[in-house]
Amino acid sequence: MVFKRMLRAFGVGGPTVDTVLTNPNVRPGEMLSGEVRIAGGDHPAEIDHVTLALLTRVEVESGDNEYNTNMEFHKFSVGQRIMAQPHQNLSLPFQVPVPFECPLNVVGGMQLSGMQLGLRTELEVRGAVDPGDLDPIWVHPLPSQDAVLQAFGHMGFRFTKADNERGRIYGVPQQLPFYQEIEFYPPSAYAHGINQLELTFIPTPQRLQVILEIDKRGGMFSEGHDAFGKFTVDYATVDQVDWAGQLDNWLRQSAQRRGLFF
Repeated sequence: MVFKRMLRAFGVGGPTVDTVLTNPNVRPGEMLSGEVRIAGGDHPAEIDHVTLALLTRVEVESGDNEYNTNMEFHKFSVGQRIMAQPHQNLSLPFQVPVPFECPLNVVGGMQLSGMQLGLRTELEVRGAVDPGDLDPIWVHPLPSQDAVLQAFGHMGFRFTKADNERGRIYGVPQQLPFYQEIEFYPPSAYAHGINQLELTFIPTPQRLQVILEIDKRGGMFSEGHDAFGKFTVDYATVDQVDWAGQLDNWLRQSAQRRGLFF
């Protein structure tokens, strides 16, 4: 599949640029490949920099306020000091590595509601930067992530939404300045003890960190509380883990420690 976009021209008769992705579907840790195509205009133009950037929407908490903003989380130089002669066609091939912690926006062939991810081409001509528009990319789970997500599906958890939150999770080797939360409603077997469950993945090249947060329902004489769990699994052994059984065991133990029973 080829994805094509044209940026705005730099002035009347200036160069135009197409970004062409070989395939917009990718997994964390893989490469996005394609080429930046520059078509010369009516006069010579020197392009100072051509840069690709991965962006997503991130929720930011500032005091009592919350807002969403576009955040670049990976930039990659494609070329610099490029002279585009009149009507000349230039091609700049690229391979952009997708960070392992890149959030997901496609699970089971369905787009995750609320998740926006894209590749943006930035051109700088005579000090003026044209960021263009955001080209969507589709980031699918790693096999290890998919195994966990399928386990929640088999347990009856229902996906509600996903978002990115600026900040860091204590005790995990997080590289990006934000993390993704995938939220689920519990099935009836857990509903009287849990309001919702939030799932975060922190993958590295060697292993996957799975972080869980459950929002507990309060009893008649007590308030609700959050409970946290963390699991680490090597990619080589992910198929040997009974994820549904392990997650069910953690949920039950966590609830029982607080006087709740499933």
